[in-house]
Amino acid sequence: MNGMQDPLQDLLRRSNGLEKSLAPLLELKTFDQSDRARCSKIMCSVAFEHAESAKLLIAAGNFTSALGMVRLQYEAFVRAMWLLYAASDRAVAKLTSELTHESSKKADRLPLLGRMLQELDGKGPAEPMGMLFDFKEYSWKPLSSYVHGGIHAVHRHSKGYPLPLLAQAIRASNGVSTMVGMLLVILSGERSQSARILQIQVDFGDCLPSPKRQEA
Repeated sequence: MNGMQDPLQDLLRRSNGLEKSLAPLLELKTFDQSDRARCSKIMCSVAFEHAESAKLLIAAGNFTSALGMVRLQYEAFVRAMWLLYAASDRAVAKLTSELTHESSKKADRLPLLGRMLQELDGKGPAEPMGMLFDFKEYSWKPLSSYVHGGIHAVHRHSKGYPLPLLAQAIRASNGVSTMVGMLLVILSGERSQSARILQIQVDFGDCLPSPKRQEA
């Protein structure tokens, strides 16, 4: 990579350190053995996987695919929050039943992202919920454009991706990962773990989103 891209390499390196710091939170046990808690934790793991994949794709130069992964990461986190705080027992049962053709058809009728956010409103913790709604307002539409072959995908893929845009996407992904870590702490029921998240936010503040809201 040339000199202009060195800052992106540094950001990816720091992001890798953030992911390694958050990964042990997946080893925490859930506060109970309910399907609700178990399924929410599974979606947290999926969100972490998408986050790692986004950075690997950026490192490989597959920028359009990477931005699509950031959207998928966000969706996985919304699902994890919804499962814990807003999903009905029937909805949870649809996701945790044995995978068959029939159960797959039933699960396809679960709420989409907009509906999940509506059902979550006023139910989840303030900080993660604030991030969810901010992300939806400022980043959802452009990221969806990359997934569905919209104007953002056409222009950026053909004309190139500005370094600040890629850095912003990495930071947005890191911000979601930090919120996932918070949810894993909540799922564990171990309040003492909250200090761990706060310290991670301090240690990796240089690769997290700016408090100022910006569009992706």
